[in-house]
Amino acid sequence: MHFTISREALLPALQLVAGVVERRQTMAVLSNILLVLQGQELSLTGTDTEVELVGRVTLDQPGESGEITVPARKLMDICKSLPTDAQLNIELDDHRLVIKSGRSQFTLTTLPAADFPSVEESAGSLMLNIEQKKLRHLIERTSFAMAQQDVRYYLNGLLLEVRSGQLRAVATDGHRLAMCEVDTGVDRNDEHQIIVPRKGVLELARLMSSDSEHVNLVFGSNHIRATTPNFTFTSKLVDGKFPDYERVLPQNSSKLVTANRLGLKDALTRASILSNEKYRGIRLDLENNLLRIEANNPEQEQAKEEVAVEYLGEPLNIGFNVSYLLDVLNVMTEEQVVLRMADANSSTLLQEASNANSSYVVMPMRI
Repeated sequence: MHFTISREALLPALQLVAGVVERRQTMAVLSNILLVLQGQELSLTGTDTEVELVGRVTLDQPGESGEITVPARKLMDICKSLPTDAQLNIELDDHRLVIKSGRSQFTLTTLPAADFPSVEESAGSLMLNIEQKKLRHLIERTSFAMAQQDVRYYLNGLLLEVRSGQLRAVATDGHRLAMCEVDTGVDRNDEHQIIVPRKGVLELARLMSSDSEHVNLVFGSNHIRATTPNFTFTSKLVDGKFPDYERVLPQNSSKLVTANRLGLKDALTRASILSNEKYRGIRLDLENNLLRIEANNPEQEQAKEEVAVEYLGEPLNIGFNVSYLLDVLNVMTEEQVVLRMADANSSTLLQEASNANSSYVVMPMRI
C-alpha cells in the first residue's frame, strides 16, 4: 500500500469514522481503523462490532492498492497536528505504516486487515430514500426520551416505524414518551418496525446534515444501513419487541391549556433551581387563564412562578418531574404549546399548537 493524500481530504474522513471507535477495547484491533485502497478509492472503516462506519475518499492520483489496520486516535492526532496545507505520503513498510509530510515522519504499528471484524448484515426487507434533515429532525425530536441501561433492553433504543408513507420515531423510558413522524413518499400498507440501539441512534444523528441531501436507508432483520456518497453506516438492531406505545397516548384529556413555549420554559427553569435535586418534582396549580408553578426542596426553600395561559375549566393540581417537561420544551420550536390533561393521576399530552407531527406524553408524579 502506498498513496499520497492531502491533510484536508483525509482529516474529515478520519474524524467521521473515529467517532465509533471506543478508546477502551477488549480486542486491540477494535482500537484501529481499517484502511483499504483500490486505485483512487480509499475507504476508512471503524467499528465496535455493534456499529460500523465506512468513510470514502477519492484520491487525486491512483496509489498502490492494499489494506491494513492502524491505531485510529494516533493517526487522527497526527493528521490534526500537521499544517493545514500538508501533503501526506503514506506507505506500508514491513507491517509498519510510515507517514511522511515535509520534514515530519511517523511510524505506526499495524494489525492485519484479516483480523478486523465486520458487522454481519442480513438481506434488507425495506429500502427508502429520505432527506437527511428529516431523519435528523426525527432523532432530535425523540432521542432524549430513550432509556439508559434499563433492564427492559428494548427501551434502550429508538423505534423506527414505517407505515402509510410515514416514517415514525418513538422513544420511551417508561416515565415519558416522545413521538415524531415525517413523510417518506414510500407507499406501503404493511408496517415495518425496527429498534435502533442508543449508540447507533446518536451516531446516526451526528452523521446527518441539516440540508436537503438524501440518505438511503435499508431496514434488515438484524441491522439498519444508511448510505450517502461519503459514507456507509451500519448498526445492529435491538432484538426485542417495543411496547404498544399507542395505548399510552391519552385519549380523554378534557382540560386544554395553551401557553407561550418560551415563557413556560423560562418559568419552569427558574422554579427547577429550588426543586429536589434527586426527584426534580414541581407542582402545577391550574385555574382560569393562570398557571402557578411551585417547587420545594428538603432545605425548606421554595420557588413560585405564575404564567398566563389560555385555560377555562375546573382547577387542577398536578405534579411532574420538571426535567421531563423541560426536555420536551427544549426540542419544540413553535411559539405556542398545548397541554392536554385529564386529572392529577393521568398522563399529560404535549404538542405544538400548529404542528401535530410531534407528540409527547409525560407521567405525573406525587408531590
